[in-house]
Amino acid sequence: MPDKGFRARVRGCLLGGAIGDALGNPVEFLSTHRIRERFGPDGLTDLLGDPALITDDTQMTLFTVEGLIRASVRWDRGVCHPASVVHRAHLRWLDTQRLPAPPAEVDGWLAGQSFLYARRAPGNACLSGLAAGRMGTLENPANPDSKGCGAVMRSAPFGLHPRWTVEQSFDLAVECAVQTHGHPSGYLAAGAFAAITHGLVAGQELVEAVEGALVLLRQRPRHDEVTSALRAALGLDRAATPELVERLGGGWVAEEALAIGVYAALAHPTDVRRALLVAVNHSGDSDSTAAIAGNLLGAWHGEEALPADWVFRLEGRGTILEVADDLVLEYTQRDQLHGDYGPYTSWTSRYPGS
Repeated sequence: MPDKGFRARVRGCLLGGAIGDALGNPVEFLSTHRIRERFGPDGLTDLLGDPALITDDTQMTLFTVEGLIRASVRWDRGVCHPASVVHRAHLRWLDTQRLPAPPAEVDGWLAGQSFLYARRAPGNACLSGLAAGRMGTLENPANPDSKGCGAVMRSAPFGLHPRWTVEQSFDLAVECAVQTHGHPSGYLAAGAFAAITHGLVAGQELVEAVEGALVLLRQRPRHDEVTSALRAALGLDRAATPELVERLGGGWVAEEALAIGVYAALAHPTDVRRALLVAVNHSGDSDSTAAIAGNLLGAWHGEEALPADWVFRLEGRGTILEVADDLVLEYTQRDQLHGDYGPYTSWTSRYPGS
């Protein structure tokens, strides 16, 4: 039987990230002053909209998961390069940003979900890196000067495999981040985020998981910006006012987005609602910082800790849960799903190994 605790953490991670994303979406480009002016002295206090709309952060995260499932299926053929399979999944996301709706023939069930074709301020580096006609690598990364948060915000799924080591999670997140963000802070923040998520899914406390990621970062050249940002998040006063949050930056670049997400989760470690409000009420990239905080809190505490009224109003909730459950099934019962005759089952029609 699947580990119910593991399933709750995977669901929590993906739902929590999507809630944070939708919560921050309406205020992403507003200063703290404008947020208070519009919503009152406490800033934004509730999820807006019914449904509350997700952005490219959640879209890309879902396609990352789909890529990881397909990579696992591809192992049936005896050879697989997971980064290439994830890259093709991100190319399917790129199609959703170019087309108004699913075409008559789509590659995989996820690309057939109409709500994913909404274009909601996708990052330029994600668009250009994927449109470049080649896959970025560590030796030859896409956008070598870009350290925006577009790679880190999609990297929680790399930490969700229950049998990978933390090093494997870190390394694959890095290998996939350089497909769009080639600056070391851009891809190392993605690796650190995956490593922290891995620790939380394994049952660690958040500070312990962050400290583990810092150990891995020290082994990489040019880690200083990401390390300094995480150290600042750990050491900052937990009063969690917008002014304190902004000491960590605005979240537009990768290391700042990760630091703000970690800080918000640490500020209110057992109250997801309050933590996510910390992550959005600042002058910066509110949807990405809150998505990261939501991924962390959900992986840490499971789906039961998420605010039910926010979960209920979330755009694409059914699809997000379906993707989460499919990842759990693939990682815990793949032998039954793939059948006795290799990749010739309905599961592998749903997730072809490509």
